[in-house]
Amino acid sequence: MTMMKKLLTSAVASAMMVGGAQAAVSNDTVKIGYLADMSGTYRDLAGPNGLAALNMAIKDFGGTVNGAKIEVVSADDRNSPDTSSSTVRRWVENENVDLVAGMVASSVSIAVSKILEENDKLGIISGSAASSITNEHCTPNHIHYVYDTYPLANGTASAVVKEGGKTWYMLTADYAFGHALEGDVRRVVEANGGEVIGAVRHPFPTQDFSSFILQAQASGADVIGLANAGADTTNAITTASEFGVTQSGQTLAALLLFLTDVHALGVETAQGIQLTTGWYWDMNEETRAWSDRFLEETGVRPTMVHAGIYSSTMQYLNAVKATGSDDAQTVRKQMMETPINDMFAKNGKIRVDGRMVHDMYLAEVKTPAESSGEWDLYKILRTIPADEAYRPLSESKCKLVNN
Repeated sequence: MTMMKKLLTSAVASAMMVGGAQAAVSNDTVKIGYLADMSGTYRDLAGPNGLAALNMAIKDFGGTVNGAKIEVVSADDRNSPDTSSSTVRRWVENENVDLVAGMVASSVSIAVSKILEENDKLGIISGSAASSITNEHCTPNHIHYVYDTYPLANGTASAVVKEGGKTWYMLTADYAFGHALEGDVRRVVEANGGEVIGAVRHPFPTQDFSSFILQAQASGADVIGLANAGADTTNAITTASEFGVTQSGQTLAALLLFLTDVHALGVETAQGIQLTTGWYWDMNEETRAWSDRFLEETGVRPTMVHAGIYSSTMQYLNAVKATGSDDAQTVRKQMMETPINDMFAKNGKIRVDGRMVHDMYLAEVKTPAESSGEWDLYKILRTIPADEAYRPLSESKCKLVNN
């Protein structure tokens, strides 16, 4: 090869490398859209403090990825699939958003994931619970990170049935999450020899639970299962306490209870309630150290959703750094290939259906005598291993899974 040819070849190769590098991170910016309930029923479990967790991750990462700046936009989803869909469509089609994070109401997440798939952008869902998000509603463009209804039922419902709660009456939020949780609870209760003898569905959100609690109380069921979340759950528990549900011998099973809910209720009201959680701030030195920083930043202890938002943001940024790209499929593939070992999870992994699987925990709310402070609320009863907690791929209806 002549010297001229060598120079030309080198110049072409250099140009291709530079062009490829410029094209890898679009607009030389990694742009994240944070979407969550910022003012309603689910405000405390994710909301503004979830945005704070996301920004903590970006700051800890260094504020840039391979020289590309990181930008954040945010919006209140108002728990509305229509509002959320129009927001996310604008973000991905007109504002160059690469990742949509947060997402709480399952109906919102399902609607948004369809738009992400249409536009080949990525979403990481941290607040939603419906297991259908990575089952019949799976896409190659989203990851479900923190928890879902399958392990909630496997943990709490299974434990309550084994302790003698054989007959159940379900009080269910009337939308995708509530329906999914009720279905998963029925599966677990029946598999353990119990029976769901009735159910009532309440509007989302609901302020007055009197008529619903009275129906559940009149059923005579051993257990009243609450397939709802956030303010709906705390309102239902408060009403049940006023009506003397537990004093009459029935058990109240809160199937999705967050740290902020227990804090709002107080241990006097919530003591003894068993729940399943994906994370707890006081589990070990690593969780406590991160939670102390979060407390300094926000004034409250983090829920599992806040911790999951931080963790998933770090995993996403590490994948962008490793691949040099913000392309959705490139980043998702890298995240699937990378085990998750941080303050949120050990040996976590993202499956082909988009489900991030990790250990879950059965917890019990402490009594006032056991609690040593404002946020000392849980005792961990047992670990539910990841392979036991989540729906096995052999039972999946996800289009990405070859059963």
